[in-house]
This record gives sequence, structure tokens and C-alpha cells, in this order.
Amino acid sequence: MTQISASEVANLRKITGAGMMDCKQALQESNGDVEKAIEILRKKGQKIAAKREDRDAKEGCVLGGVTADGSWGAIVVLNCETDFVSKNEDFIAVTQSILDTALANKPADLSALKALKVGNLTVEDIVTDQMGKIGEKIELGFYDFIQGKSVTAYIHPGNKLATLVGFNNTIADAQIGKDVAMQIAAMNPVSIDKDDCPSDIIEKEIEIGKEQARREGKPEAMLEKIAVGKLNKFYSENTLLNQEFVKDSKLTISQYLQSSDKALTVVAFKRFGLQ
Repeated sequence: MTQISASEVANLRKITGAGMMDCKQALQESNGDVEKAIEILRKKGQKIAAKREDRDAKEGCVLGGVTADGSWGAIVVLNCETDFVSKNEDFIAVTQSILDTALANKPADLSALKALKVGNLTVEDIVTDQMGKIGEKIELGFYDFIQGKSVTAYIHPGNKLATLVGFNNTIADAQIGKDVAMQIAAMNPVSIDKDDCPSDIIEKEIEIGKEQARREGKPEAMLEKIAVGKLNKFYSENTLLNQEFVKDSKLTISQYLQSSDKALTVVAFKRFGLQ
């Protein structure tokens, strides 16, 4: 068996971040060839992925960001098995590097993001390498983006929840964008306004309203009208522009935006939080 020095092991560990014993074994297997050893470690990561297919990767790091011109934003989620790993600085840094790659290249979907290269490795390879280093199931679980004249990102402390909000105009005061992004994080709206509320949600709310009215003894012929009337309360609580502003309950979000710019409104938003 090829004798491997401590300095060679340390060098490989510095390059890959893998454990000392893993690095030593990989170098012995490759007869001291560093490139082959790196490939062996990557294959080990792939084996870990195969062994852990049935494991749940429900923890992770959720990050959002915007491009330098502020017109495009993305959210990425790198999942892992334990909260301990999700809080590791290196794990967060890897997630950030994937987000930076998304912001630089604006991939169309998750598959396109996985295929992008960071240095000599694809994003998918980097995720596999993380499994080899950490020994947990790691997966790039979510990616989405929005665009607008101005886009703001918000990451809730702890990296478990992130939001994006896009506006139709440039925002003079960055605090406005942050306030609305935080509103989305706190209140989890289902849509921007009444008009874009999903039809299946509206139908469900009407059925709930009818059943409530029926239990209250209202006439059957009045149930539909009563249920539709209850929708206004639903819209005020669950559509972004009609929600009360959490920092000033006297204003709706729409009124808050118009206090800065009469034409200002939201054109898109995204929210992702780990369960």
C-alpha cells in the first residue's frame, strides 16, 4: 500500500473539505494521485446519496437575493437532514454560492440551475460533494425567481424562510420594499389581489361560507349570497394588497404603497419557508 504523508492528507482535505480518514483512504486508493483521489471522494458522495435515498432532508438553508440592478430575484433552498448541519457556516456558504450562480445566470428552472458550473463543477456535483463531506442526504430542494422594475428580497433570521417581492416602479425608499417583503413573510398571502386569487381557493372558501351559514340556520336560498359576502373578509386577510399593514393597521398594503407613489403596486411575489 502506498505510504501517504500527513501533509498530503492535509492538502487534500484543504482542497475538498472531506474528513482526514476519508482523504487518507482516497489517496491510498489512488496511489497518491490527487485528482483521482478527488474523484474517489466524489464517488463516495454519490454512494452516500444512494444509501440515503429513503432519508428525509427536511432541514436546510433558505436564501433569497436580487441582481445588482435590482430587477430580478431568486430563492434557493439547500436541504439537509439535521438542523445542526443547516446552521454550519460552510453549508450556508455553499447555499450562498448556489444563489450567486443563479443570480449571475438566471436559469429557467431547477434542472437548469443544477447544470450550471461553479468553477470546474456543476451545481449538482457540488451538492453531491457536500454529501461526501457531511455524510447526510443533501439536495437542492427548491429554486424560483421573479422579476420587476424593482425587486426586494428578505431572509428571516435563521435562514428558514425567505421572500421576494417585485414592483411595477422603481422604489425611492428601500424600506418600502423591505416592509412589504417582511409582510409576505409574516402574513403568507395567497395572491397579490382579489383578481389573481386561485379559483380553487375561492370555491373552497365559498363552500366553507355556505356550510357556516347553513349551521347558523340561514335559508338555503341565501347561502350562496352569504358565502360570497364572506369572501371580502377572506380577501382582506389573505390577499397581499388588501391585508392590513403589520406595522400600521390603519393602512392596507395598497394604501401604504400609494402613500409613497400613487402608481406603485406589486407585480409578483414568492415565499418559501421550511415546514
